Amino acid sequence: MSQPPEARRPGGERPRRPTPLLFEPGTAPEEGADRFFDLESMDDPRELLERATELALAFRAAADRATDFQAMAAAQLADPRRFDRLTSAQLAERAGWTEDYAKKMVEYGEGLIRNSGTTP
Repeated sequence: MSQPPEARRPGGERPRRPTPLLFEPGTAPEEGADRFFDLESMDDPRELLERATELALAFRAAADRATDFQAMAAAQLADPRRFDRLTSAQLAERAGWTEDYAKKMVEYGEGLIRNSGTTP
């Protein structure tokens, strides 16, 4: 991740909730078959564009939400009141971030926790 979540959202707004991800596993796909939400089986390009767009929006929203939870967890783990507190370097190593990014995520997570009054 290259930038804090707030830098990716104009005005810090959350995008409206997209169509939920629908996935029905059904039978196991044939070996070597590339199946992605049955998009490859759609013949109508209009339907394909609509469903692929819905999925792209849903995955973006899911990634943003997951990033919020990462930030809240980072803030909790870096809390100086914890006896097992992690440093920015330790957080960065665990999450695969740079140390500077870990510090920004802790700050972002602290803000989320403070503003929502809840933790994950």
